[in-house]
Amino acid sequence: MRGRLTAGRLLPLLPLAYIGVFLLYPLLAILGRSLGDDGLFDLAPLRALLGDPYYLGRIWFTVWQALASTALTLLVGLPAAYLFARYDFPGKTLLRALSTVPFVMPTIVVAMGFIALLGPRGLVNELLMGLFGLDAPPINIVNSLTAILLAHAFYNYSIVVRVVSAFWTNLDPALEESAKMLGAGRLRTLRHVTLPLLLPAIASSALLAFTFSFTSFGVVLVLGGSQFATLEVAIYELTAKLFRLPLAGALSVVQLVFTYLFLLLYTRLQAGSVSRLDLKPERAGLSRGGSGGERLFMWGMVAALLLILSPLGALVERALSTGDGYSLAHFTGLFSNERASYFFLSPVTIVWNSLRFALATVAISLIVGGIVSYLLAGAKRRTGAADALFMLPLGVSAVILGYGFLVAFNRPPVDLRASWALLVVAHSLVAYPFVIRSILPVLRGMNPNLREAAAMLGASPARAFVHVDLPIVSRALLVGATFAFAISMGEFGASLLIVRPEHTTMPVAIFRFLSQPGGEKLGEALAMSSLLMAVVAVGFVLIERVRYREVGSF
Repeated sequence: MRGRLTAGRLLPLLPLAYIGVFLLYPLLAILGRSLGDDGLFDLAPLRALLGDPYYLGRIWFTVWQALASTALTLLVGLPAAYLFARYDFPGKTLLRALSTVPFVMPTIVVAMGFIALLGPRGLVNELLMGLFGLDAPPINIVNSLTAILLAHAFYNYSIVVRVVSAFWTNLDPALEESAKMLGAGRLRTLRHVTLPLLLPAIASSALLAFTFSFTSFGVVLVLGGSQFATLEVAIYELTAKLFRLPLAGALSVVQLVFTYLFLLLYTRLQAGSVSRLDLKPERAGLSRGGSGGERLFMWGMVAALLLILSPLGALVERALSTGDGYSLAHFTGLFSNERASYFFLSPVTIVWNSLRFALATVAISLIVGGIVSYLLAGAKRRTGAADALFMLPLGVSAVILGYGFLVAFNRPPVDLRASWALLVVAHSLVAYPFVIRSILPVLRGMNPNLREAAAMLGASPARAFVHVDLPIVSRALLVGATFAFAISMGEFGASLLIVRPEHTTMPVAIFRFLSQPGGEKLGEALAMSSLLMAVVAVGFVLIERVRYREVGSF
């Protein structure tokens, strides 16, 4: 008994040690680099940052473009959330899964999707030039603010869809029915009953979308150009190109302060959007579009979502196009072109690197995320500060994370810069918050009477966990594992800074292919992007089939 008690007390120390060593220590190393070097305290980097109009402009641009991106994301996401929460139609599961794919795709792939659709040689320009006999492409949004805002909305609208529709689906229908019985019309019921209940979910999803737009890297790097650099891009340029590490550290500190405040507010808002889980059958009140107006809205929104997903379709179309027609030449080239590949590394090896790193990431993320979820769910008083601390990797930019690893683990005996383990650590830090957000709402929404009944019948805590908790949480664990796998497969920002050539992953290879001349390399990049997208899509179809009543933060 004493051994089990000791193990139970020591178990929470595992995620704390993991986060302390691999998250807080690198962040403190960045702070030390920005406020001094060689043991000397110096505010010169911060003063230089705050006195430089260029970097002040980057801070302001990062904030207001994130606000504009969030507004556009809500404009797209809220009608889609209503569609999935209130209507049932053929192909709903598949469409909902596909709607989530952009969120976990590498930002470099999302950017490529927009280039494939709206770039100078994109599908839309080719169609317009062919139809009207034009000599030059009429549409060019590359290196523009429009491209950034559209890509951010495309990338983040699924956050709004999943968070809001999950809460909306689990609202007690008796509330709206009572309002209607008292004479309230549909709009009045929406304004005075539904929207106040949905407000925490809407606010938390908007804040999360804002945070991801605020820390955006790949989209801005590829689609924005130097004149639209965000904090993330500025940190990358200072680190990888200019080698001005103290200034990069100071800029990282500014971003960390912003993101922690955002996440602190997010965790408090998200705690207000927990649905009570009573293990009843899924509500059968979904409409199939009875009236003509409802059918028009339902199928119009389905068409709109398919249109929103068109960049991914254009990416696949470009991958299959060879100039002389359509073929699998670019795909077969991935598995046959050995000597002409990036750093003479076989594309097959690159795919295997991503797969094995992703599997290791899933194992670490489930252990850390599962333990943290039980700690937060079992706390007698909900502390937003602790929740926000564990969620910090969700808002810390991947570039900052990679930069922190370079600063913190660059000397023996903990010089990990040449080790593949550093990539797995980086991926798991980005992924485990998704495990928490998949499991924690289920744990908080569980009826406590179930555990109490098991205890009254003589079940030990371990037996109650196996026979009560685990059957309920198992689906959420599978959802979290799928998220962790997809996040690892698509991680780009940290990998770009710390990856060694022999450990190249698929997103990094795609970026390298784009930087090389020749249409063949572009075709291979498109083909690899399509394969990555297919793997992620299959995972999210699985998620939609195993989630219980759409419970979860994602």
